[in-house]
This record gives sequence, C-alpha cells and structure tokens, in this order.
Amino acid sequence: MSLIKSISGIRGTIGGRPGNGLSPLDVVKFTSAYSAFILSKTKGRKAKVVVGRDARMSGPIVEQLVVSTLRGMGIDVVNIGLATTPTTEIAVTGEKADGGIIITASHNPKQWNALKLLNNEGEFLNAAEGQQILATAAADDYTYAEVDQLGTLTEKDYTEYHIQKVLDLKLVDVEAIKKANFTVILDTINSVGGIVLPKLLDKLGVKNYKVLNQEPTGNFFHTPEPIPENLTQIAGEIKNGKYDVGFVVDPDVDRLAMFCENGEMFGEEYTIVSCADYVLSHTPGNTVSNLSSSRALADVTKQHGGSYKAAAVGEVNVVTAMKETKAIIGGEGNGGVIYPESHYGRDALVGIALFLSHLAHKGCKVSELRASYPDYSISKNKVELSADVNVDAILDSMKEKYKNERITDIDGVKIDFAESWVHLRKSNTEPIIRIYAEAHTEAEATALAAQIKDVIASCK
Repeated sequence: MSLIKSISGIRGTIGGRPGNGLSPLDVVKFTSAYSAFILSKTKGRKAKVVVGRDARMSGPIVEQLVVSTLRGMGIDVVNIGLATTPTTEIAVTGEKADGGIIITASHNPKQWNALKLLNNEGEFLNAAEGQQILATAAADDYTYAEVDQLGTLTEKDYTEYHIQKVLDLKLVDVEAIKKANFTVILDTINSVGGIVLPKLLDKLGVKNYKVLNQEPTGNFFHTPEPIPENLTQIAGEIKNGKYDVGFVVDPDVDRLAMFCENGEMFGEEYTIVSCADYVLSHTPGNTVSNLSSSRALADVTKQHGGSYKAAAVGEVNVVTAMKETKAIIGGEGNGGVIYPESHYGRDALVGIALFLSHLAHKGCKVSELRASYPDYSISKNKVELSADVNVDAILDSMKEKYKNERITDIDGVKIDFAESWVHLRKSNTEPIIRIYAEAHTEAEATALAAQIKDVIASCK
C-alpha cells in the first residue's frame, strides 16, 4: 500500500491501514486541513468549494467523504460529480468559489486515487500553501462547525459550460473543422473523457468518430498513462487507414496524446508544440514549458518571433512563469496544453479544438504536420544510489564539470548543449537521480543519458 503526501495534494492506493494507504481516515484528515486553509482566507464569511471527480471505482466513496467533511467544516459545497480536471478548474471561477478539490489520481492505475487542491482562481496551490496544509493535517489543527453552521450541498453539471467556453475561443474555428470533415478515433480510457469528448466533437461539427473504452466505469481497459506501450489498441485501429487523427486522454482529461493517420504517435511532447504553432501564427507572443519538455517548443516560438522560458517541473511552476512572461500559451511535454485565453490549467478539450482548427487550416495529413516540426527524441532514465550518498553534492559536481555549457539549476540541474540537453532531478522520497536526455534521435538521446550515468558513477 502507498500513501504520498505532498504540497500538491494527497494520493495513494485504496485500502490498507490509516497512513499506509488512502484510507477514509486519511481522506477526512486531509480534507479537514484543506478546509481550515480555505476558512483562514474567507475571514468569517461563508466559504464555498467545488468538488469534481474522475470515474475511478473508488471515486463515489471518496467523493462522499470529501463532500461530507467540507460541510462538516462549515463550507458550502458545489458538487459537479463526474467531471474532468479542467472542468473542475473552470467551475471554481464559474461559481466564484473559494477553492476546489479534484478527486483523481490522473494517469495512475485504478487502485490509486487522490485529492488535488485548487485556490479561488481554479489553479493549483503553490508550495507554501501546500506546506501549510501538510502542517495542519499533521497537527490535526482544525475545528468542525456547530450544527447551525454546517455547510450546504448543491449539485450541478459543468460539462456543457466547459465545452461552450472552448467553442467561444477566438482561434477555435468550428466552420473550418466542419468543412474539413475529419474522421476521428478517441480512446477515453473508461473515464470522464467518454462523457465529455463525444459532446465536444459533436459541437465542433465532427460527424465521423469512434470512441474506444467509452463507458466511464473506472475499470481501465489498459494502463491509463497515454504512452506508446499502453496504446496498442488504438494504434492497431488507426493502421486500418480509416481515420485522419486519433486522440488519447488520461482519466482526468488534462493530458492529450495524438496519433497520425498512419498509426504512428504524433509524440506527446509535440501536443503543445503543434497547438503553440497554431496560436503563435495568429497571435505572436511568448511561451513556457518545464525544464524536462522538448526543445521543439523553443524552436517554434523563435520561428514566430517570440521568447521562450523554461520553468521548474510542475504545473503551478509553469503557470507562474507564464504569468511572469505574459506567455500566450504554454504547458508541459506530457501533453498538457495551458491556454490562458481559456484558463490557467492543462486542458485536453482546448488542445483538441486548437489542433483540429490548426489541421483544418493547414489542409495536410497529421503525419505531414508532424514532419514539419524540429525532430527530437527524449530518453528517460534513473540512477539508483545508496542511502548514504549525498545527491546534492553529485549535482554540484555535475554543474562544475559542465560549467562551460548553459546550466539551469532552478530544479535540479539542466545542461544545455548545442544540439541536445540533459536534465538531472533528485527524488524527494528515495536516493534516485532521474535523468532526462533529449537529442535529435533516440539513439543519440540514449547515448547521452548513458554518458551522464557514467559521469555520475565517477562522482560517487
């Protein structure tokens, strides 16, 4: 059993003893601590929090615990039920709420669930706020409401509201998409994507589409992370030559992966690249992604005359950097598109609508569009170390060894070479250094990672 408490929320496997898995007691404790944080911000007035969940099998139980605990703390709850993460984020601002809780373990397998915590802007809490909630939970420092001050419960559906906000985006060209008459295949991995994405395609004028794994049972047909080894089903379908494009989402629909018409993956790193290319071609500006995302976004941004900035890993860090640089689009290389014209959160609905608009305007095949972008490949590795090894000292040694290259140390150590880069990050929970290497080919990226591993070994 696993239970992971972090500044971004709490996640764990269902079952087990309190403190060892995501037990009902842990859900109540952490929700109570979050409630205390929200109440400290509202200064005596009645607080309101939005709750949404993905379709995980444990979702209804966790939802009841969360909703009841919030009400027990004296907070009014707007429960939007089965909803994507971006839908929940949008509902927070739509309700003018003080915060939100998303019940989802994102791409983790079905035995996992989690609470993700939002502020009154529908954005993830920052590190200081997360630490405050962790401390409150550890100290059991919260007080439940008296009977006359218990919170109320309102139930709403925000799916149509979210879809309409996507349709209202200036660069979403519904007429062009209709005219293109695309044939689309979706894999919605037995979660909320099966509810919302067919409705989105209907509104976008896509008449011909097929949905794999549509029923939102939470009993995932395959491991839900949208990476190649988990997506053989949809790859086989597309190879039959019936589809123009394939879209794959994770259970909470904030990540988007795509397939070309020939059955090859577009590349999750290139989801943000293609959407940014479309947005920048109409509204030039700046972009942001995290340090472990492909250099292709920086290349495309420069081609359009904009500036690119790399942020520390984590959506909240990307959003902060986007606000600082007034970026018009940004995201993460895991298929997360953040488009401030809509909201500051990763949103697969926005990604699909922008991509189909882009493809309709280009009038080419998806494989041809992919071939138009700089070609890079990322290799992901790790080095396991003994518990007595000083990981920080190793990272300092790496900075010294490669001091003549461009070094970024806001999140581990990133070394930028002329035609490649490597990013080293230490784990906060175990003696591991994660190594992300990017080069123009997979072989080159793998060789670079191996070279860095050898250097690390010499530093022990």
